[in-house]
Amino acid sequence: MVLLGAPGVGKGTQAKLLHDRLGLPPISTGEILRAAAQSGSPLGQEASDFMERGDLVPDDVIIRVVEERLRDPDCRKGFLLDGFPRTLPQAEALDAMLGRQKQALDAAISLAVPRDEVLSRLAGRRTCKDCGAMYNLTLSPPRAEGVCDRCGDELYQRNDDGEETIRARLEVYERETAPLHDYYRRRSLLREVDGSGTTGEVHSRVLGALGVPE
Repeated sequence: MVLLGAPGVGKGTQAKLLHDRLGLPPISTGEILRAAAQSGSPLGQEASDFMERGDLVPDDVIIRVVEERLRDPDCRKGFLLDGFPRTLPQAEALDAMLGRQKQALDAAISLAVPRDEVLSRLAGRRTCKDCGAMYNLTLSPPRAEGVCDRCGDELYQRNDDGEETIRARLEVYERETAPLHDYYRRRSLLREVDGSGTTGEVHSRVLGALGVPE
């Protein structure tokens, strides 16, 4: 399955819940790219430059990363892609990858949240400098302000969560990624889900859209 939706709609959270429910590995290209950026490698620095501007990382970089990941043994029985595909060429490349591996998509889940709510969610997001755990100052704040519950390290706001960058990311999404809805709708794979409300409420809607009993 693939998870579609603008930055901040809750794709990562729902991917983890679906992993717990269905046992399929969640694959977040965002986490892979951030790890590459932190490594300081030339490829990681290139990806970091795009992300800090709020631009999409070029297709050729993303496609190589994803194809390598899908070859891992834990993906043989299925997977949940979070953050890929983001463009029509990426969607076509994914179809080609899966064809080579004799697999096919079962569903494309699209989470929809009003733009103002997305801006509020992302502006309040904080990330742990050490373990990468994520919090939201409104929806899921840490127990102690500025401190990670998991490891006790400092929380910070990522450069790509600043308001100007958020608006740029949303504009890029609407221009480059929204057309994927039509691509998957034509193939009867699209499952549109209201992403507003509590995590549990959204998860119930996702399971319903997939026909999975709660």
